Amino acid sequence: MTDAGRRPGARQPDELETASLPLLLEAVLSVGSELELRATLQHLVDSATELCSARYGALGVIDPERGRLTELFTSGMTEAQRAAIPRLPDGPLSPFADDPRPPLPDGTGRIGVPIRVHTEVFGNLCLSEKRGGPFTDQDLALLRVLASQAGMAIGNARLYETARRRERWIEGAAAVTTALLAGRPAADALMCVAERARLLADAAAGVVLQPTPAGGMEIVAASTHADPGDLVGTAIAPGSPVLEQLLGGEPVFIEDSATDPRMTTHVRERFGPSMMLPLQSGGQLIGTLALPRARGGPPYDAVDRLLASQFASQAALALVLADAQHDREQLAVYEDRDRIARDLHDLVVQRLFATEMMLESTRRRSSNASVADPVGEELARAVDELDATIQEVRTAIFALQQPPGDAPTTFRGRVLRETGGAAVLFGFQPSVHFAGPVDALLPEPVAGDLLSALRGALAAAHRRAEVTAIEVEVEALPSRVRLTVADDGRTPSGARGTTVTWESAL
Repeated sequence: MTDAGRRPGARQPDELETASLPLLLEAVLSVGSELELRATLQHLVDSATELCSARYGALGVIDPERGRLTELFTSGMTEAQRAAIPRLPDGPLSPFADDPRPPLPDGTGRIGVPIRVHTEVFGNLCLSEKRGGPFTDQDLALLRVLASQAGMAIGNARLYETARRRERWIEGAAAVTTALLAGRPAADALMCVAERARLLADAAAGVVLQPTPAGGMEIVAASTHADPGDLVGTAIAPGSPVLEQLLGGEPVFIEDSATDPRMTTHVRERFGPSMMLPLQSGGQLIGTLALPRARGGPPYDAVDRLLASQFASQAALALVLADAQHDREQLAVYEDRDRIARDLHDLVVQRLFATEMMLESTRRRSSNASVADPVGEELARAVDELDATIQEVRTAIFALQQPPGDAPTTFRGRVLRETGGAAVLFGFQPSVHFAGPVDALLPEPVAGDLLSALRGALAAAHRRAEVTAIEVEVEALPSRVRLTVADDGRTPSGARGTTVTWESAL
């Protein structure tokens, strides 16, 4: 700096009194000894207060995106004095951010300098009430040197903190991926994503929303500190501006959920800053991950938004992979069950049927040789046992044709599931008719017996030759239920068509 550019009476860092250098060096070393950002900032304000013999010190951290203070670190204040501050002060600390020149003592018992990290103003450091007299140019020079060194220490601490945060989010995404690919049910998988994201983002809640048939979005999984029961089921109505962005795969960042006009749900009043991130992979929108913080909570910064968005993309990919893995496992189960059913039909049933025919032929020859033949009676019982065994094996074959998971809960659905599985063996779909309120009238024990009878009737129809059509009718009356299964197959006697009826009182 030229002589013309110097302020009258101001001392430069190289003109500092020798007695102050040890104190300055100690303060600089103290500030640079921490890698954790908050500890670094507290060390800075404490060191500055001690270095300049001030009674009070304050360091206000400026949010560059919003142009206001987001945190305040103090020195010399009691807990009561600190708690008495109603809000972060925008007045005394903020002017230094807009003025590149370090200010001189203003004669009011205060002194302050901006703290820069690279070219960005990170915050303002202010001291007040110097012990033993007013602040001097010497104090200002010491404070400028300390602020310059603090900028480098803060930059290092911010890099370290960002790396640590990124590491936690990556570990969280890996844990979610591992948990999802372990074969969790769909509801547990969504809950896993919501809970892990809430903890990583230090949010008041983590919720997953999915599109509804009506065109809105509904919360299907929620993780909170308390009971999230009132959150699940909350829906965003179609046409909401937020919804249009989410369905378009765009993230939504909210400063205050309670006051933002785009938020329309009844639960918005309890939350403040929020992120709503699309769970999207390969162009497929699975849902939305929302991470609201409590009212008055700190806003999400750029690093938070970036890391949470990356987590949402990774979680969406893991959900897609888990769903594909579940489908592959289900397909493998279906294929295995089909193979077992074919083996039972092609090998076991045919051998049993051949053995039955041999025994039947032997029984007939034995009965022709003697009128009273106990051996013939034993053979007849053996034939009946084999016939019953074949019937049971055929019933088992039909049961194997049913999908093992996602079983319907209504009786109508269960009947259609049985006939749909039978269609695989018959090569055509049996027709099904319902009469009366079967779902409302049938108790579970009766429904179970009726389904067993249906399986047996379908298995018996499969034994008959030339079956081309099957009709199933379920009739529910106030006092009884009747099941009728008719087919057009040829019986052993050569007749066409068989009707089986099963009836039970309600």
